[in-house]
Amino acid sequence: MTKDLRNHVLVLVVLLVLWQAVYLFVGDLALRSPLDTARAAFGLVRSEGFGAHLRETATAFATALAIAIVLGVAIGFALGMNRLAGEVGEPLLVSFYSLPKITVYPIVLLIFGIGMPSKVAFGAIHGIMPIAIFTLGALRNVPPVLIRTARVLRLGAWQSAWSVLFPAARPEIFTGLRLGFSLTLIGTLLGEMFASQRGLGFLLMQAIGLHDTDLIMALTSLIVLFAVLASMMLLACDRALRHGS
Repeated sequence: MTKDLRNHVLVLVVLLVLWQAVYLFVGDLALRSPLDTARAAFGLVRSEGFGAHLRETATAFATALAIAIVLGVAIGFALGMNRLAGEVGEPLLVSFYSLPKITVYPIVLLIFGIGMPSKVAFGAIHGIMPIAIFTLGALRNVPPVLIRTARVLRLGAWQSAWSVLFPAARPEIFTGLRLGFSLTLIGTLLGEMFASQRGLGFLLMQAIGLHDTDLIMALTSLIVLFAVLASMMLLACDRALRHGS
């Protein structure tokens, strides 16, 4: 067992112990024990109709993440390859990134309507800005000697970006992708909670309305489990890229 894996297991055990302790203090009124939650989650996964909701969320999230990555990296490169554009555009990116995205959700609904397009758009909006900001910062940290080498070789803008800048900036860009992954997932679920008739976010909102604690805990645990596992894999890839760079 590697050191990182041992640390993850230790953190998981501590969280489960704390969860059980809080449950013993609060009781069944507002919480379920880890064992009861695991049983409820297992029953939910096996229930009829869950697969359709899961596919809806997975499709919306995957589409939103792809859009966020493509647009975020493209915006970051467009600003990072031009010093003036970067100096003007970075404050705008940071300002929009700090803006609570829920404030623009009514506009998203007006443009895309209720359903899959609005969920995808809202998820992508959450992920684009951090990816663009990290990409812009990564390009600024590229060693000047690499840029001078590209000029000496008389590489075009696209050749320089693909052959020189992207390989050098890839570890920092991937860090932005990790953050964009998490925020895109949050945005997609929020979109499902407020304007959708299908998906895990819709099920969670429905469970909250019915005060179905078992369903709330089961859905939350499944979403958190997916997010944690995905984060662990992305972190391992990030470290591998930094170690190899």
